[in-house]
Amino acid sequence: MATDITSPAQPAGLRESKKQETRRLISDHATRLFIAQGFEQTTIAEIATAARVAKKTVTNYFTRKEDLALDHQDAFIASLAQTVAARRSGESALAALRRAFTDAVAAADPVSGFSGPDFARMIADSPTLTACLRGLHDQRESALAEALAAATGTPPDDITVRTAAGLIGTVHRILFQRIQDLTLAGHPDDEIAETITAEAASAFDMLEAALAHYAVA
Repeated sequence: MATDITSPAQPAGLRESKKQETRRLISDHATRLFIAQGFEQTTIAEIATAARVAKKTVTNYFTRKEDLALDHQDAFIASLAQTVAARRSGESALAALRRAFTDAVAAADPVSGFSGPDFARMIADSPTLTACLRGLHDQRESALAEALAAATGTPPDDITVRTAAGLIGTVHRILFQRIQDLTLAGHPDDEIAETITAEAASAFDMLEAALAHYAVA
């Protein structure tokens, strides 16, 4: 069979790179519009026009409008579970999660809540995004429960697993919202990090009596 050399297929790596570039372009333009005129007020058609792509291209990359605003949700949902799975030998799930949260705060990681005032305001002003974020917290807690179940050889619906995931998930949820609240109040990231580091220590200390020796690697 003859090979057509006039229009060579793009290497898989290049195709994937271009897809990621298009996805990032659409997301960036969407975020800019959401911040400027509000999430509910912005249409998919406006985003497509700003990104200079077809409306169908936007929906091919982002199934829901919320996905355009919360583009890192997969990393958010998996974050606690991945920390438990990667805990060090002799380290409990709580110790690993506590260490990971401290590192995330030091790095002003968006997954822990550091999003900047404009983005935080965009979420706070949108009932849709606020509800979506609550759902992401719920999904993250469920993923954590599965990781704890795997770590302890216990069914995911076991009451101890669900309780441990609920306690840890609630602390992370409260700290995330606290970072958002301080951001909206106008505090700079370094100031927020100092405040949250101290408050997180108190919050995690409350869990030590119950979970200090739970799910030790």
